[in-house]
Amino acid sequence: MVRRLRFVTMILPILTSFAMTLGAAGVWAQETAAPPVPAAQEIITAPAPPQAPPKIDTGDTAWLLISTALVLAMTAPGLALFYGGMVRSKNALGTIMQSFIILCLISLQWVLWGYSLAFGPDKGHLIGGLEWLGLNGVGLEPNADYGATVPHQAFMIFQMMFAVITPALITGAFAERMKFSSFLVFTLLWATLIYDPLAHWVWAVGGWVRNFGALDFAGGTVVHISSGASALACAIVLRPRLGYGKEHMAPHNLPMTVLGASLLWFGWFGFNAGSAVASGALATSAFVVTNTATASAALSWMVLEWMYRGKPTVLGAASGAVAGLVAITPASGFVGPMPSIVIGLGAGVFCYLAVLWKSKCGYDDALDVVGIHGIGGIWGALATGLFASKVINPAGADGLFLGNPAQLGIQALAVLVSVVFAFVGTFVILKLVDGVTGLRVREDEERMGLDLSQHEERAYS
Repeated sequence: MVRRLRFVTMILPILTSFAMTLGAAGVWAQETAAPPVPAAQEIITAPAPPQAPPKIDTGDTAWLLISTALVLAMTAPGLALFYGGMVRSKNALGTIMQSFIILCLISLQWVLWGYSLAFGPDKGHLIGGLEWLGLNGVGLEPNADYGATVPHQAFMIFQMMFAVITPALITGAFAERMKFSSFLVFTLLWATLIYDPLAHWVWAVGGWVRNFGALDFAGGTVVHISSGASALACAIVLRPRLGYGKEHMAPHNLPMTVLGASLLWFGWFGFNAGSAVASGALATSAFVVTNTATASAALSWMVLEWMYRGKPTVLGAASGAVAGLVAITPASGFVGPMPSIVIGLGAGVFCYLAVLWKSKCGYDDALDVVGIHGIGGIWGALATGLFASKVINPAGADGLFLGNPAQLGIQALAVLVSVVFAFVGTFVILKLVDGVTGLRVREDEERMGLDLSQHEERAYS
């Protein structure tokens, strides 16, 4: 074991050097691709013509609605199968049920009050107002702040799917041991008190994290860092599963897990490319780098695991792909193909090491939410500060490698804010729910499995 750890330590500088070389080459390519700066124009003093009112573009609307369906498929069936295959057979249905019912629960929460809190008229740069409760004022005309060429309700339901999948990601941390009734209460409180304010800070007009210039194209801080930090709080508060570290707890159905990972990869194109809110060049760029980073991460995880364990595993390759999807998410609208390779390589390495060292930290994150989503999200957010380019997205900013070191500091601050807010807030919510209803099933129910104890059903007869 010591020899293998030393080998991993020796190989990391080589991988890092290779990654930085690729990153520098990618940044150079972006710089050289920049169009020439036009000569100064004569100042025109005539008043500008009035802007035309926002007009719906059918192509943009079609792409956003398709992207919405793709992101929905990431939760059910994608995440449901990915997580469902990794637990023991006695908990398969209970795990799948959590992802499925979150889709139902948050769909209503978002319509009734969640969207208004997250994207409603700003109140003190901290939260949205209540003006849009029940979608009051959220109609079929465009809202120029969030999509000038699509109906406001199209943007609303696209964002709903992000609000759905984020708490679903957290369920992997407390898999096989939380009461279903407590899970429902926790999810509703977490979505309202953690996700909605954080989404407002980062994405909404007036949000204070957005105002200081943090870049998060599709959810590195809002989705992945928040779910990873919250997962750590869940693993600590709920304590390890019975027999953890003593009993064999291998995944019961790896083909199901790989199918789920493949559906996540498929749906993630809507997650990232759909965040352009238009069917143009930026969506195309986000689509390309999403696929590139994912492939890079799956290969780097597989190779590193192969060197460390002596065999490549199917679960490792699938986990590496998800890590790449996570890491490229915040950067997908700001970087080109070559930097995306570096981001993917880093995701495979950093997330694998985080999972490898999890047991040394003593917490039972059953399905590696912290290692994949938490560490992958942090790396992706920081990498955005390294590789972001205004050539790719003029509405963004240049990163460290394009002469703007301040952006890396801004990204680091956004990471810190997300980690602290999500961890502390989740810890408080868990303690509150535990005090009222209790969080964990009884020991006899846990040994029986969630399928029978919580739902009186079996996945396999």
